[in-house]
Amino acid sequence: MAELKRKSNRKLIIMLIIGAVGMFGFGFALVPLYDVLCDALGINGKTQNTASVYQPVVIDKNRTITVEFVSQVQSDMPWTFKPEVNTMQVHPGELIRTHFVATNLSANHIVGQAIPSVSPGQGAAYFNKTECFCFNQQVLKANAEADLPLIFFVDPELPDSISTLTLSYTLYNITDKGYVASTAVEQGAAR
Repeated sequence: MAELKRKSNRKLIIMLIIGAVGMFGFGFALVPLYDVLCDALGINGKTQNTASVYQPVVIDKNRTITVEFVSQVQSDMPWTFKPEVNTMQVHPGELIRTHFVATNLSANHIVGQAIPSVSPGQGAAYFNKTECFCFNQQVLKANAEADLPLIFFVDPELPDSISTLTLSYTLYNITDKGYVASTAVEQGAAR
């Protein structure tokens, strides 16, 4: 009887250990699975992190989409960062050029990285950037200013229920995060 109870307890302990290891592994797998799902479905406002290729299409002049631009800077970063314009009217399929302006207010060079998101999240799959400062790290010398280019188009397949897209960038200070000076392009001379 005692032997049977010991075998049963051993089996239960092994099953609990396997369950705990499985849950731990599943917890680590959630982040990459979430990223893959967001990329595939264009949900949660995640935009692509590589340039799209613009294929000239018939521009839908009968439809106008309002594109709003929002910028914010991480609290420990001494930069100003703002869009050239806060809002614009675009036609689906039209290639649009604009820019953001960043100014380093400190006495040191700083490396920044912009993280974009699109709202509503469903619209992210239809917002295509052919050129974006968010694809690269931005290095600004002390007291320097730079124009950060953004070229984009809205896919004509954007659902009719979406009439406004909000592109939001958050700029993070990554100076001390393993930045390699030889791989980034320094921006701006003091103006």
